[in-house]
Amino acid sequence: MDSESRQTSNPEGYSSSAPPAAGVSVVIPARDAEATIIPTLDSIFAQDYAGPIEVIVADGSKTPKMAELIRQAHPWVKIIPNPAKTLVPGANAAFREATGDFMVRCDAHVVLPPSYIRQALETLERTGAANVGGRQLAVGATLFERAVAMAMTTPLGVGDSRHRLGGKEGASDTAFLGVFSRQTLEETGGYDSRLIRNEDYELNYRLRQRGKTVWFNPELVVQYRPRSTLPALAWQYFNYGRSKSRMALKHPRATRLRHLAAPGLVLGLAGGAALAVVAGFWWPLLAMLVAYALSLIGGAAVVGWRRRDAAAFCLPLILLTMHLTWGAGFFLPDRLSPPPPRDSGYF
Repeated sequence: MDSESRQTSNPEGYSSSAPPAAGVSVVIPARDAEATIIPTLDSIFAQDYAGPIEVIVADGSKTPKMAELIRQAHPWVKIIPNPAKTLVPGANAAFREATGDFMVRCDAHVVLPPSYIRQALETLERTGAANVGGRQLAVGATLFERAVAMAMTTPLGVGDSRHRLGGKEGASDTAFLGVFSRQTLEETGGYDSRLIRNEDYELNYRLRQRGKTVWFNPELVVQYRPRSTLPALAWQYFNYGRSKSRMALKHPRATRLRHLAAPGLVLGLAGGAALAVVAGFWWPLLAMLVAYALSLIGGAAVVGWRRRDAAAFCLPLILLTMHLTWGAGFFLPDRLSPPPPRDSGYF
């Protein structure tokens, strides 16, 4: 690794030509994330962690624009190619390049609080956990993004997910992002590269099966920038459904009731439509549609009243998109998958 790419976030006292091995490695799989990656990197290099930090970006972009932007803003970041152009192989490739004793998984559309790395490492030591993560706090800039953020922070959108809604500190089935020791990742083999998404939940399940602990610390609140267009959101949740289906086949016991809500909705609507066409019984389908529409509208009204945000008017459409694409992805095999939208922005 060249000296420029090994520069740390606190280089005082270190020779720029021969910096020490990084105590912490932050890995970021990213693709065409020009709009979000610089604030992410800024937040990493603003950490109050006392030790050296190494940052590795696995770049799966279609153009060199993101890499050029990174080199201009933070030339000490190491950028490695990600020929697979998908998240999980990119994360694993970055982990393999990392030299730190501890690995911090990061995404290209989040902003870490200044104390994130220090608090996460302190929590690892205090609890003896194999993985520590926190809460994903969706924060949108545009009206559409604010609506998506609302959907991602309400039970109607994410069920009882603690790493989305918050909750008490303690052992958990999963947590957002993740901070591990190098030894933990080497023992488990990293993420399952066959997954498109849901790789964190799958890895955490394998850790728990080995008798390890995954720890949720609600003080580790990470700001997350939601998708900015409806096609990008639909593609994201379609892939969530596909990966959850693979996860259910690989680890059936890891499936929770909330994971089956969207597939159940799609199955029910499809069954109602088939009954209407074949037997002429339209009332079951109409009843389901009316009940579902009322739940979306009612939920949006409650959220809008509580948060005093006009973006709640978009919430029924956002929730509908999330539910149906997630549920459809659960049933559709890879060969039927459409190509990603051009404006997906990141994985």
